[in-house]
Amino acid sequence: MADEEKSVATGEETNQELDFILEIPLDLSVELGRSKMLVNDLLQLGQGSIVELKKAAGLPLDIFINKKLVAHGEVIVVNGKFGVRLTDIVSPAERIKSLGEGA
Repeated sequence: MADEEKSVATGEETNQELDFILEIPLDLSVELGRSKMLVNDLLQLGQGSIVELKKAAGLPLDIFINKKLVAHGEVIVVNGKFGVRLTDIVSPAERIKSLGEGA
């Protein structure tokens, strides 16, 4: 009987630890593409300017959590707001590998 009580107490402690982890805020960002430009070109930008991205149209978006690539997706519209549908999750091995890379 004492073992059952200990098991229940340990389970409750584990749930409390997980609850704490579940409340940690993370920064999620979605990247459509990237571009490099000179400062002079940046200063020339104005309303209506077009910046060409290096990613081709139709390729999946990159989804980052805390600046680490975790998934790919596509743009959707939900109730008049943009959203992203995950189409591919980066493998755990690739995620672990990215931890060693500079942000």
